[in-house]
Amino acid sequence: MKGFIIYPTYRAIGDKSYVYLFGRLENNQSFLTINEFKPYFFIKSKDLKKALKLGKFNYEKIDLTNFQREQVTKIILNIPSEIPEVRNKFEKNNIECYEADIKFAYRFLIDKKIQGSLEIEGDYETGEKIDRIYREPELKPIFYKPNNLKILSLDIETSIDGKRLYCLSLYSNNYKKSFMVSKEKFKDAISCPDEETLLENFSKVLSLEDPDIITGWNVIDFDLNFLKEKFKEHKIPFQLGRDNSNSKIKIEKGFFRDSKADLVGRQVLDGLQLLRASFVKVRDYKLDTVASDILGKNKLIAHKDKSKIDLIYREDPQKLINYNLEDTKLVYEILEKSGTLELSIQRSLLTGMQLDRVSASIASFDSLYLKKARERKLVCQTGKFSEKPSPITGGYVMESKPGIYDNVLVFDFKSLYPSLMRTFNIDPASYLGKKKEKNSIKSPNGVYFRNEQGIVPEIIETLWKEREKARKEKNELARYAIKILMNSMFGIMASPSCRFFNMDFANAITHFGQYIIKLTAKKINEKGYELIYSDTDSNFVNSNTDSEKEAEEIGEKIEKEINEFYKEFIKKEYKRDSFLELEFEKNYARFLMPRIRSGKKGAKKRYAGLVKKDGKEEIKIVGLEAIRGDWTEAAQIFQKELLDKIFHKQEPSEFIKKFVSDLIEGKYDDKLIYRKQIRKELKAYTRITPQHVFAARLLGDKFEGNIVEYYITTNGPEPKQLLKHKLDYDHYINKQIKPIADTVLVFFNLNFEELLKGSKQTKLFGY
Repeated sequence: MKGFIIYPTYRAIGDKSYVYLFGRLENNQSFLTINEFKPYFFIKSKDLKKALKLGKFNYEKIDLTNFQREQVTKIILNIPSEIPEVRNKFEKNNIECYEADIKFAYRFLIDKKIQGSLEIEGDYETGEKIDRIYREPELKPIFYKPNNLKILSLDIETSIDGKRLYCLSLYSNNYKKSFMVSKEKFKDAISCPDEETLLENFSKVLSLEDPDIITGWNVIDFDLNFLKEKFKEHKIPFQLGRDNSNSKIKIEKGFFRDSKADLVGRQVLDGLQLLRASFVKVRDYKLDTVASDILGKNKLIAHKDKSKIDLIYREDPQKLINYNLEDTKLVYEILEKSGTLELSIQRSLLTGMQLDRVSASIASFDSLYLKKARERKLVCQTGKFSEKPSPITGGYVMESKPGIYDNVLVFDFKSLYPSLMRTFNIDPASYLGKKKEKNSIKSPNGVYFRNEQGIVPEIIETLWKEREKARKEKNELARYAIKILMNSMFGIMASPSCRFFNMDFANAITHFGQYIIKLTAKKINEKGYELIYSDTDSNFVNSNTDSEKEAEEIGEKIEKEINEFYKEFIKKEYKRDSFLELEFEKNYARFLMPRIRSGKKGAKKRYAGLVKKDGKEEIKIVGLEAIRGDWTEAAQIFQKELLDKIFHKQEPSEFIKKFVSDLIEGKYDDKLIYRKQIRKELKAYTRITPQHVFAARLLGDKFEGNIVEYYITTNGPEPKQLLKHKLDYDHYINKQIKPIADTVLVFFNLNFEELLKGSKQTKLFGY
């Protein structure tokens, strides 16, 4: 029977340990597999004699080595909690331990080569909360993508003072009910005389519906955390999982760590966290905003009316029920339409991580690497946090040549860092440091790698093939999941939390990157074309032609010739196959490369261009104000329209003057709002008080979330909700409009003040 793993864990019973895998079978039933498994790690065989003097343990001599090709011995214990104690004792006596940090359940899955899904063979029994319980079944790795996971969206409504629970709603594809503290009867609701009855009914329904995934919006920090306290208050066991253990909530106060809910056998996936982890772009992460952006829908009660919840509960409880239910439905539909849950499933199948850990890039990489290492009879070092003695060398970014150009060609290396790792065998197991071996590969920073097929290159090759397969099958979510994993690999290697972290190793990747991008620029220059900018994996080339067709032909020619060059060059210099692939990505029919502010040097990572394709036009913007969330909407509108005129060689002077005039007359007032994120607790800002923090503090208890919206007035920053003074139009003109206008006007020997005063000729184009 095929199944998908929802929740891996373990139990220690007496002196034996068992791995528990909870999940959903292909026949729609829930399952639990229970397998005895012994925890273990490795030491060098030459250290065994010393280790035996330090305590009693079982061991096994095996045919495995570390990366230095030294023989290792397997140290076997009874329960996982013994490992840290034995490991610490060994390390204090200078005995190096290998793979002594791997979570027990994942150790079992890695050994079984299971990634997300499995095939179960064996007898089973029916459990109290589980359809099938298998004891000591045979488990085999298999690719099985589930389409039957049960998802339940949850939302609660409480009194404004946060003391009373009014109602709780649940929504799935076959369940829609609200539980209301009331003696009256309502549509789509179960009336409960008190909170205690509501909680008991909720527990029963949750057990009957038996969801694999519970979701909601801020569902852990608010809903489940509140419910936990209510269960405690009414002396009801807080048991929402698939066993009889108490569910646990761990709340993180900072903005950079997500809170966790541990409901044994189930996963809690916060909709807000899922969107962030899936890189879905929205204006902000309020449910109302996200629902509007993704679904074109809004909450039934606006955020500004939330203060009236107590009144609505008393006077129109059906309205509160409808609102509460609609919120659960909105979250369910957001996850469905955005594909974020489906993406998490794809990432789980790709890496073997459980659904709430698919964004743990280092753990995901470990899961893949450790399996491959074992196939090669290698063991890996134990993970230890290391300090960076200095920053990792970054990618090469050339100082740009500012100007407005016609037909700029853009060339990108496809997945440059993964391609470099694959081409030059940049791999932890192949790393030699400063030691040179026969046919070894020397990186530009002076370290060596064995010239062989390493583990990382093998993983990348497999992912590359899977991505191509997904492309042919038009499985965009699978492609995206693979892209996320591949693009994270350099960041993993450069992280002090990675078990393989090494400064020379990480710098080998970036030094090779700099070497290749500079060599590419040199070859393009040798062909007679002007390079106006290079950035990490991209080259921007002035085609020196007014013809778009000719520019396209030049781009295709350069792509072909550079790729042919690398095939020959890599084979000759490194005796390796080149996996570097330069792509002629686009031709900007018109292109702006700005100067740095208040200077003549070219900017970096900031530009815009006009792309024409299939009879359509689009202005692409990178790093400029029009796409930055910390600039006002008015500034963004101004820049986009100004660029449109410049790219189509239309006179912008009258447009600029009129825009400024309209702004002063108040026609853009609703678009002069600043939106900024508060990145730490308001009280933590002690040395200086930024404008957005000042505005947030004015809101006091009314400030919610971590985004503040405010204006700059004649009296300073004021939150949108408490606007009292006139807007400071001079501020918006000088700080928002002027810098954008001057970005363009400087190339016509003109500035913003001169244009407004009419003190110089303001015709920018000579026709």
